[in-house]
Amino acid sequence: MTRSSSSSANAAAAAALRRAYSSASSPSLAPANANANANANAKLPSVEFPSSPQTQAQPAASADQLIHYTHSKHPIAQITLPDLFVCSGCKEYGAGKRFACQECDFQLHEFCALSPPLLKSHPLHGQHHLVFHSRPKQAGITWPKCDVCGKSSKGFTFRCRACSFQMHPCCAMLSTEMTFPVHPHPLKLLPPVIGEAAGFLCGECKRKRSGRVYHCTVCDYHLHAVCAKSTINGLHENGIKVPDKPSMLGTAARLATQVVIEFIGGLVEGFGEGVGEVLIQNVVRGRGSRRRRNRTRSTTTTATTTTTGG
Repeated sequence: MTRSSSSSANAAAAAALRRAYSSASSPSLAPANANANANANAKLPSVEFPSSPQTQAQPAASADQLIHYTHSKHPIAQITLPDLFVCSGCKEYGAGKRFACQECDFQLHEFCALSPPLLKSHPLHGQHHLVFHSRPKQAGITWPKCDVCGKSSKGFTFRCRACSFQMHPCCAMLSTEMTFPVHPHPLKLLPPVIGEAAGFLCGECKRKRSGRVYHCTVCDYHLHAVCAKSTINGLHENGIKVPDKPSMLGTAARLATQVVIEFIGGLVEGFGEGVGEVLIQNVVRGRGSRRRRNRTRSTTTTATTTTTGG
């Protein structure tokens, strides 16, 4: 995701948050005392990851709010809004249920806010324990990739200490079997494959891409794990499609064009307008000469073909 799309999504969500807080009749977000926190822990919503057994450790909380250790300066409250937002934890899109700060634009997916510190025997990586990390693993100039959806891991993640496996908290909510709302049959997760999902065309996005793939047990339907995440992060429930990622090739072409324009502009300023204009005219004249040569070759080829045919 780009910085501009992330900022616009968070700005829209922040405006919706202000409207929700101003019209809400819920209790104040002032921090509760320790006794109140202890008595209210039972009321805190829980998220069940497909892991057995798992170690649950809830943040300090009251009945409608919690203090998350990655945002300790303000409490965050659980709310539900249909707006698109970017999670401040995993840096991925979400909609619907979330924990949000009233004082700033900090927002977390529900499963990110309530992620346990450790997952044991997870169905997608049962051979090792997975440890929760609030920061991504450094991997040179590129972001590390999630081993489930294939997207970059830029924030909260579960990582294996015994090997290089890692996945987003949202991906950790997936299991080896699932049902997708628009498909009538159950889906099972295929083993990991190399490359563009071994040529599987996703029935949801109609594309081929890297990452794990679910397949139908009845027909030839396939579903990317990254598309299956829309049933967990609230996008499918709220009818939101993930914004398209801008083409890196198009961006590179625009930058190259800008560099050439600035270079020619520098020549004009450095050698004088007369020399610069001559340079530009030569470039244009060269293009025109190539076009005339191409037309001449085409005419000659046509004439030769006609003569031979006669």
